[in-house]
Amino acid sequence: MTRKTRSAPPTPATIRDVAAQAGVSASAVSLAVHNRPGVSAATRERILAVADELGWRPNQAAASLSGRQLHTVGLVIARPARMLGLEPFYMEFISGIESVLVTRNCGLLLQLVDTDDGEIAIQREWWRSGRVNGSIMVDLKIDDPRIPALAGMGLPAVVVGDPALAGPFTAVWTDDTAAVREAVRYLAVLGHRRIARVSGPETLGHSVIRTRAMQQAGAELELDEVRVVATDYSGEDGARATRTLLTSPSRPTAIIFDNDVMAVAAVSVAAEMGLSVPHDVSLLAWDDSQLCQLTRPMLSAMSHDVCSFGAEAARTLLAVLDKQPAASHPVATPVLVPRGTTAPPAR
Repeated sequence: MTRKTRSAPPTPATIRDVAAQAGVSASAVSLAVHNRPGVSAATRERILAVADELGWRPNQAAASLSGRQLHTVGLVIARPARMLGLEPFYMEFISGIESVLVTRNCGLLLQLVDTDDGEIAIQREWWRSGRVNGSIMVDLKIDDPRIPALAGMGLPAVVVGDPALAGPFTAVWTDDTAAVREAVRYLAVLGHRRIARVSGPETLGHSVIRTRAMQQAGAELELDEVRVVATDYSGEDGARATRTLLTSPSRPTAIIFDNDVMAVAAVSVAAEMGLSVPHDVSLLAWDDSQLCQLTRPMLSAMSHDVCSFGAEAARTLLAVLDKQPAASHPVATPVLVPRGTTAPPAR
């Protein structure tokens, strides 16, 4: 009886393989793929065709990590382009990343996607072709498929999220559990017994963590009701969720929103329903921003320095790329900033 042996995975093509098949030197391949003078147009075309056939690309990132200059960090976000432009969080977060990368003459490569598989494909192509040295991963899910996929590629990365979600990667995160508990305790002290939360997608890891913390706080404080309605973070979906809550038989007297855009939309919904904020319903936003301060009444919010959060994620990734110690660590916990949209409920 013969034993079947498992065949070894194919070895990735090298510059020497391209040179041999194209009948040129390795230096000629390098000149061709970097579009430099020294080879004829016909030779360059032949070399590029062979490289494409063999699936070979020059890995500029690997060269950088072996001693050349750092050049690009990747960031993939699962958001529609229209919504990304309206959401202050990512604008501030990206500005924080850029504030650190510019000190190293390093660029940020940003891509928007619809699915996890789409991000994995983009990250794989970026790494294989040498377009990035490493990436910052955001919006982690429970058992996120991106974690084993990127780890298997050998792509250096930093996760923005709880370390329980980060697998082998270094994590930078905010203590959402402590922040949610503070928000619920504050509303309970004001006298609210029915508290709701309009969350982001329930598949996101931080949504799960916040929901668990809210339920635990509600049980400890013996509140009458704690409800959570999931949305896509948009103002439209936040408004829909607010109408659902405010027309329910057991209408909450206070609502927490997982971003500022939805909280601003909720102020308008309350007005259209003839309800007074904060006397009929208190509203509390996550991620304090200029939107919260421009709304009338000004929105109470869980505030943290999002720009500094992005900067710390970038600094941590640079430490990973420089092979310096880079342990997972939290940034400052969001703090409550009471303003005009929270007050004791009407009796």
